[in-house]
Amino acid sequence: MRTARFTLDPAFTVGTVDPRLFGSFVEHLGRCVYTGVFEPGHPTADADGIRGDVLDLVRELGVTAVRYPGGNFVSGYRWEDSVGPVEERPRRLDLAWRSTETNRFGLSEYISFLRKIGPQAEPMMALNLGTRGVAEALQLQEYANHPGGTALSDLRAEHGDKDPFGIRLWCLGNEMDGPWQTGHKTAAEYGRTAAETARAMRQLDPGVQLVACGSSGRSMPTFAEWEATVLQETYDLVDYISLHAYYEPLDGDVDSFLASAVDMESFIEDVVATCDHVGARLKSRKKINLSFDEWNVWYMSRTEEQVSALDWPEAPRLLEDSYSVLDAVVFGSLLIALLRHADRVAVACLAQLVNVIAPIMTEPGGPAWRQTTFFPFAQASKYGRGEVLDVRVDSPTYATEKYGEADLLHATAVRGEDGTVTVFAVNRSRTEPLPLDVALNGLGLTSVTGHSVLADADPDARNTLAEPERVVPHAGEGTTLDGGRLTAVLEPLSWNVIRLA
Repeated sequence: MRTARFTLDPAFTVGTVDPRLFGSFVEHLGRCVYTGVFEPGHPTADADGIRGDVLDLVRELGVTAVRYPGGNFVSGYRWEDSVGPVEERPRRLDLAWRSTETNRFGLSEYISFLRKIGPQAEPMMALNLGTRGVAEALQLQEYANHPGGTALSDLRAEHGDKDPFGIRLWCLGNEMDGPWQTGHKTAAEYGRTAAETARAMRQLDPGVQLVACGSSGRSMPTFAEWEATVLQETYDLVDYISLHAYYEPLDGDVDSFLASAVDMESFIEDVVATCDHVGARLKSRKKINLSFDEWNVWYMSRTEEQVSALDWPEAPRLLEDSYSVLDAVVFGSLLIALLRHADRVAVACLAQLVNVIAPIMTEPGGPAWRQTTFFPFAQASKYGRGEVLDVRVDSPTYATEKYGEADLLHATAVRGEDGTVTVFAVNRSRTEPLPLDVALNGLGLTSVTGHSVLADADPDARNTLAEPERVVPHAGEGTTLDGGRLTAVLEPLSWNVIRLA
């Protein structure tokens, strides 16, 4: 096997990682909220019904921004239903997921949950621009953020929340290009609505940060044209445009699945190019950054049948994918793709946080446990803070049906404020180890302080209720740093975190 190589030099960087790159997503979908985050009566639940075991795992995961309450759910969301005395909140049908929403967990509970995670957890509130519009957005903003002295801010205080919620980051709708979306719009219709909403919200608070809806997927027939039309209307009014992408192995094509990040990186670069084209056309010096606010491995092909069979239950078991080692390696590669574009991807949200295509699983009344995907996210959030170094790999390749020749090595590196460097690397080969040689120039690094590996002889190994610790990271062997060169051997089908000091 030929050695994979790259060079690290502090003179060549990509950009600084925004902590919100390690965001997640809580949607009123399946058991993400009910018996996930929120389960009154659970042995670990606090007085507010938040599961303590889940809270501990969320903190360990290192989640920052948390997007809420959807997702497709938000396009039928009435924020007024989710505030005030719980016993007075109405039950509603959720058209997106053919479920019944009780509203027992609402806006106040969401903010309380974030505060319990810690100061690193920032709210990211999605607005309903599907069935509602400017007026309702302003009402929610005033209720949530205004200090007091108005009908809506005083109502918040009456509901028990004297202090404002301080929501700064807002999504102007969700996937409005999708025909499945309640209140689906054309790009021109949505762009106009988003611009009107953004302009009004900035009148109330000029410091808000706003995310316009981009295409709900790169495969959408209107992709790029949608972004261009929306940004033509909103360019000077918004800060970010959204991207959504999910990956799964289709028709048994595992080799292409392993190279999913090739598509993700190309998607990011296409959206950046579109944003900059519109900026040039408008003769603007402003740069629109990206909010990759839905991403994950998701076995989506199973979803439609699950949802269509529902008859309006409360919190059904939906989208509860069980993730294998193979899934976790692809997942880690997607994290690498985000870090490699930290100059423009400022926000990213793993969809979702608990139970629903999630790194954390729970059993009602029972335990919570880590899926295989938990470990790459937690390690990236812990060690992926700082300056991303420019990594140009010279790697052996392999053939894929969807993406042509793909590198076996996918890698990035992040230099922390203390000068330590963390290399994140994936070996996409399912059968062969991959020798790695990294030249280190001008970084002052002298030692390897750790090499963590997520891999298993069984690529289908996974953590379950019965075996919650079947898959955990282990220490890599033989990794050395000598004479300014890092050498390692990456196990087949592996996610690697190499720490250098």
